Amino acid sequence: MTKTLNHKDGKSNHGLIHVISGNGKGKTTSALGLALRASGHGFRTLIIQFMKKGWDYGELVSINQIPLISIIQFGTPEFVDKNNPKDIDFQEARAALAYARKVMSEEDWDILVLDEINVALNFGLISEEEVLSFLQQKPKKLEVLLTGRYASPALIELADYYTEISTPKHPFQSGILARKGIEF
Repeated sequence: MTKTLNHKDGKSNHGLIHVISGNGKGKTTSALGLALRASGHGFRTLIIQFMKKGWDYGELVSINQIPLISIIQFGTPEFVDKNNPKDIDFQEARAALAYARKVMSEEDWDILVLDEINVALNFGLISEEEVLSFLQQKPKKLEVLLTGRYASPALIELADYYTEISTPKHPFQSGILARKGIEF
């Protein structure tokens, strides 16, 4: 049985909106950490990943071992060219948002993570109006996290939490490439 979010101030069933953005490493990791913490209290989390299908992400293996967290990916194994996205890139982003709408209406989840949705918005694969409308229709109890670089001012304004991740120093700056298990 799914538990409801309970806050010490008595505001039970009150889900908030989080935007986790910025140019630093750790936006998805932050959302995954919240999902892990929530699962320890019996909350169910669904993670919908935009623009991340087909990669060997370590979190996919781990999440499959945690019964209260599920993940579904949309996109292709190729990087999206912001200046020349393919039709499939638009189709996959729209399918991800449509899936989010569907599961939101079913109200089976306590937390919904829309991973890399900010990038999909910035690349023009889905519209800001669609995402704002989606958020305005969310059930009161649902906690929603939106991750990715380039969060729009309108999303930041709507959010209850806004976290900006920065990385003043990163090994990539010294020529060290992304490492399995650390960066992906």
